[in-house]
Amino acid sequence: MNIKKSFFLFFITIFFSCDKDTEKTADLEICYSGKLVKKGICMNYVIEVLDPMFDKNLIEISWRDEFSDKEYQNVFTLGSVCDFPIDISEGDIFNFSVIENYNQQCAVCLAYTPTPEKSLNIRLC
Repeated sequence: MNIKKSFFLFFITIFFSCDKDTEKTADLEICYSGKLVKKGICMNYVIEVLDPMFDKNLIEISWRDEFSDKEYQNVFTLGSVCDFPIDISEGDIFNFSVIENYNQQCAVCLAYTPTPEKSLNIRLC
């Protein structure tokens, strides 16, 4: 009987001591709603933030595309071009989170397309 209790306590201890940092990180990820409004050449993408609670200091409140003369509100340039899905089209709405540290690991051409000055690295939620 004593061995059964010890065995039970051992498994309970292991169960409650498991590392749950991964779950905590996922729970803390804040996701926002965005829309791809311009899919320019060489991954020069412009994303409109649809979430009213997004930090306005991180985005261009108003930006005019000099090629099309269209004006956009609450936009930024996609910085994390290596990891953005190619199947998202102009007009598509998606959820994303902002990535603090991003290490770009792909080749990107340098053809010019007008984009907002402010750029963010994002990951889809």
